[in-house]
Formats: sequence, C-alpha cells, structure tokens
Amino acid sequence: MKNRRLYYFSYIFLCVIFGRTLISAQISTPETVSENRASQMAVAEENLIHLGDLIDVDVVGSTEYDWRGVLTPEGFLSLVTYNENPVYALCRDEEAVALDVAKAYSKILRQPKVVVKILDRSNRPPSVLYGAVKTPQRFRINRPVFLNELIINSGGFTEKVSGEIQIFRPKNLNCLKEIAAKDNLNNNDEKSEKYIAVAEDNNSQYINIKISDLIAGKKEANPQILSGDIITVLEAESVYVIGAVANPKQISFRSQITVSRAIASAGGLTKDALAQNITIFRRENKNTKLIEVDLNKAKTNPAEDILLQASDIIEVAQRGRGKRTYSPVIKIAEPIGKNTAELPLRIID
Repeated sequence: MKNRRLYYFSYIFLCVIFGRTLISAQISTPETVSENRASQMAVAEENLIHLGDLIDVDVVGSTEYDWRGVLTPEGFLSLVTYNENPVYALCRDEEAVALDVAKAYSKILRQPKVVVKILDRSNRPPSVLYGAVKTPQRFRINRPVFLNELIINSGGFTEKVSGEIQIFRPKNLNCLKEIAAKDNLNNNDEKSEKYIAVAEDNNSQYINIKISDLIAGKKEANPQILSGDIITVLEAESVYVIGAVANPKQISFRSQITVSRAIASAGGLTKDALAQNITIFRRENKNTKLIEVDLNKAKTNPAEDILLQASDIIEVAQRGRGKRTYSPVIKIAEPIGKNTAELPLRIID
C-alpha cells in the first residue's frame, strides 16, 4: 500500500513539474518576448522629455550630485558632466535618461542609482486651434489627444467652415519621429497611418484633412495632436450681398452659387428694390470689373443667372438712389488667431 501511495505522489509531482516546464516554455516563446519588448517601448509622446521641461536628476543617497534644470537648446542635460559626452535627453523617457546618467556617474561613484523625473511640463508650447470653430483656444496637452476631441472641446464648427483643416507641425517642438518609430515597431514595421504629412519644410510638417473624412471616421483623418501643433479650420471664401435686400450679409462660398441664389440667401428683395438693376463688383488683379444683371431675366433664362466668384460684391439698386459706379468698401473682420497668445488656455489631462 505504501509503495502504491509513494508511486502515486511521485507521479503527481512529476506531472506538476512537467506542466510548469510547459507553461514557462509557452511564456518564453520568441513571439511573446517581442510583444513584451514592443509594449515596453511604446511610450506616449507627452511622457517623453521636451525642450522647456523642468528635469530633476536624483542620485539616490547623495545630494552633492543631484541636479535640476532644463535641457540645452541642443537637447542635453547641461550640468551632468561626468561623461566624455554630455547626456542627451530630448525626446527620451525618464528611465532611459536615468541609465545614461548612472553610467556617467559610475566613473566616480560605486553602482550609483539614479532617478530622473519630469517635474514641470508647463513650458511646452501649447497646441492652437482656431479658424471656423466656435471657441478658438490653446491647449496644453498632458495625455494623448486626437483632433476630434479638440474640435469638440472648441464647440464644433461654425457655419463659415470650408470643409478642410490644415495642421502645421513645427520641428523640434514634439517627439513625432520617436513615437512614429515605436508605432511602426508595434505594427511589425508596417508604415503607421496615424500621420499624413503632405509636405515637409526642414522637418516641419503640413497636414491637410478633409472634414468629410473626419466625420466618416477615417483613422488617417483624425491624427494625434502634439505640442506646438497649429490647427486651422479653414473658413470658406465669401461673397457679399448689399443694397436693397432684406438681410445684407456675407455668404460663405463653398460651391457654385448664382446671383439669384445669393440674393435669396440674403432674404430676397425689399419693396423698393430694382430687380433689373443689380451690379456685381468683381476684383480682377488690381482693377474692379462691373457686371450688370437683370434678376427678372435671370429667373427665366439660366444663362443670365451669373455664377459668382469668391469675394464678389452684389449690390441691389434701390429706388431714389443713384447707381454706384465704384466698388463699395466692405469691412472684413480680421481672421482669428493673428495673436494666438491671447486665446484662452485649456489643459488636457
């Protein structure tokens, strides 16, 4: 009986040991190792060190070698000098920089332990969103954020929106290359579709986005927004309807529009309007071209209903007033965003 029990427990013990071996073998496969390595390297852009950040270098157990400051314009820690080459920290994470600082101090200290922390991110350049949105503003980004969230936070689009968004991404204000490279690593080296730079100028990027693509949920139309990005929601060009109409106004020029349609958008003619006496003032180079239109004929003959061009001024003559022979002066509001420093600042945590 004892031999049977001993045999039974020995069998269970061997099964447990063998099972653990199988499990550990599964965990240590090359695929899982590469996945773990990739996940460790995937660091959010806002957690990397930027120019202007206040950095704290703490050598554990010592105060003599501690350091606090900002990076040099070239991206180095300015006072960590116990290395032949200065420690480069721009667009790197805290742990990687700490390892390099420890290596530098190991020449004078025995197995130094170093902790690097970003204490203050407030000096990073904000992202700016302005143009055809209800609340143009600046954003200080402390977590990953995408274009659609900033537009929602700005109240959405205005009626003047043209249908396009432009993003200007200056060089050296973000860590785009670093996170793009990590994205590619996580995607098995396939090209990341997160960013669509349509033009580059000395590493600065320009991104054009169609609002229709953004609304349709296309991934490439909703890029991650980084520190220093300048986002312009383009306003449609305009035509102006003045004179004897119910509601003289500026009309956004998104697609082809005729004289009759523009007048209808302005509320139609008033009682004292002269429908046969409408003038289009059109700027051509440095000159102004006058085009006469009879609205009565335009209603019966589509060829008489002239297509307007951007910046045209349509004036409907009024009884008792002489005919204007020169282009009227239209006061156009200055575009929002000329002085973006005056825009309200919102923190994205």
